[in-house]
Order: sequence, then C-alpha cells, then structure tokens
Amino acid sequence: MTRSLKPLKEFYTETEAAGYLNISLHELYSLLDEYIFNDGSPRPQNLTFCEADLVLLGFWGKTKENPKVLRMPRRREA
Repeated sequence: MTRSLKPLKEFYTETEAAGYLNISLHELYSLLDEYIFNDGSPRPQNLTFCEADLVLLGFWGKTKENPKVLRMPRRREA
C-alpha cells in the first residue's frame, strides 16, 4: 500500500504551529523574532506556516550550539 506524500494540512495557524512544535505562542514568536524577523521589520500578524517552516522552526527551537552545525548568521543592524 502506498502513502500519499501530501501533508495532512497545507497551512498551519500560529496556534497550530506552536502546538505542533510543543511550544507556547510566546516561544514561537521568540523564534520568529530571533531567526526570521531580525532585520528591524515588524512580525506580521496572523502568520501561516507550511510543514517545511515547522521543520526549520523545530530545528532552531531544539538545537543547542554545536560546532558541527552551521546556523544562519544573525543579520547585522544597519
């Protein structure tokens, strides 16, 4: 029997994403502010996420500093 490669949902709300990652909304917002919206632009309201977004956010939320893993550099404030 073959399984479909299509995800269960196409998009996840902020609340669903936080639940999927087993973190609070505050922790989700912290991850977004630290890794995505760190160039001085405000975080948009009512974001939606696809599964690839959740994988990346999960990686950022669970990994500790490791010399073998290259993390995205933080943007420098101009």
